[in-house]
Amino acid sequence: MTRNPWNPERTPGGSSGGAGAAVALGMAPLAIGTDGGGSVRIPAAFCGICTIKPTYGRVPHYPASPYGTMAHAGPMTTTVTETALMLDVLSGPDSRDWSALEPPAQSFLDGLDDGVAGLRIALSTDLGFATVDPEIADAVTRAARTFAELGATVEHADPGFSDPVEDFHVLWFSGAAKSVEHLTDAQRALLDPGLAEIVEQGLTYDAQDYLEATNTRMLLGQRMGAFHETYDLLLTPTVGIAPFEAGLEAPADATSRRWTGWTPFTYPFNMTQQPAASIPCGFTGDGLPIGLQIVGPRHSDARVLRACRAYERAHPWQRPRR
Repeated sequence: MTRNPWNPERTPGGSSGGAGAAVALGMAPLAIGTDGGGSVRIPAAFCGICTIKPTYGRVPHYPASPYGTMAHAGPMTTTVTETALMLDVLSGPDSRDWSALEPPAQSFLDGLDDGVAGLRIALSTDLGFATVDPEIADAVTRAARTFAELGATVEHADPGFSDPVEDFHVLWFSGAAKSVEHLTDAQRALLDPGLAEIVEQGLTYDAQDYLEATNTRMLLGQRMGAFHETYDLLLTPTVGIAPFEAGLEAPADATSRRWTGWTPFTYPFNMTQQPAASIPCGFTGDGLPIGLQIVGPRHSDARVLRACRAYERAHPWQRPRR
């Protein structure tokens, strides 16, 4: 079991929770995480570090993920500059990934300190449907004021989509089933019970279910494309709750047993393949980190990092005090 550096009784999030905890503690300066539904941003938020889930294809994947084109990889570090430098390295070419983008024409350090003056930024503390702890919503709202003070135009605006969790489950649970298809029955009996449950559910879906979920992805992408014609960036909480008890998939009092029940801000942007970063934006009353998610249109990774850097300069990173 991996524990949160800020409070060992709490979870660091996942699935790249080990990476998030190690970077926060200083055990390693850099880590790579994979994110098919929030797995670099969730631990970054819970552990108080910086990360970006870049545009799909920005970082080549090999071997290919069973979760297909929802799976991103990204750097996890303590500063935005380190994140940008690491993304430079990770964005190199790899012919084994047929869906990888061409390497960027310039370094992600170029223009990193240019600030956010003149940008149009939307703030949504609940995406129009999510439940959020009030102190986390307050912290994200305060963070948005920082962007306004730095010269951006900030407005409250929801993107206007409903929770796509059921379609995400079709895509995610199908991927989980694919990921364990090579196991024997005896090996499957040793799986984590939660994983075994979603594998069994994933096996119930047919091609039509998968195509319908893919159609939801396309509509969601169209919605966000139109949204970003008005707004350069979207600010949300990364996670709407504080880190909960270590060793659990969901809080003990949660209405959903699955991790998707408390991560409504992350998985939609895997479905749309947009860049989405998480940076620390304060602490809960009991001293646990709060994450701010900064989302941009596809291929705007440099803009997202620039906004992260602008906020970081105003509110420098802190290492766990315990």
